[in-house]
Amino acid sequence: MITLNEKMPIGQLQQLKDGNLITHNTAELFANKKVVLFAVPGAFTPTCSAAHLPGYVVGADDLKAKGVDEIICLSVNDAFVMSAWGESQNAEHLMMLADGDGSYTKALGLDMDTAHFGGVRSQRYAMIIENCVVTSLHIEKPKEFDVSKAEVILDAL
Repeated sequence: MITLNEKMPIGQLQQLKDGNLITHNTAELFANKKVVLFAVPGAFTPTCSAAHLPGYVVGADDLKAKGVDEIICLSVNDAFVMSAWGESQNAEHLMMLADGDGSYTKALGLDMDTAHFGGVRSQRYAMIIENCVVTSLHIEKPKEFDVSKAEVILDAL
């Protein structure tokens, strides 16, 4: 599992932007920037849609005022689902990135098997990454939503 002060693994994440599918290399995505990355078990799921993503949508300006260059929402869904979810949640100031096959989530060691619910998904977490290095890490316990909220990350900056 990824730990504090560890360098982020290299991988690829997808984004649907203006109808085009873009593949981001994480080495470039996190280089020379302060990034808030938060992950959810699934787009359009109850806690993710009602609280987790909306907190970052509302708090985007405050996070950026504290020097955050990019706010990324990540899920083991495809880029089309992530784009539709972002549009439905007015998340235009966030990057809605897809880890379609879960390979990046597995590289982080933050995957979980939800079996019949959806297979391999991401644990719920948030982290601050500075120039590819994890400087703050907040992993939720199963079925909890306390430590990865936007307000907690704002306080950690």
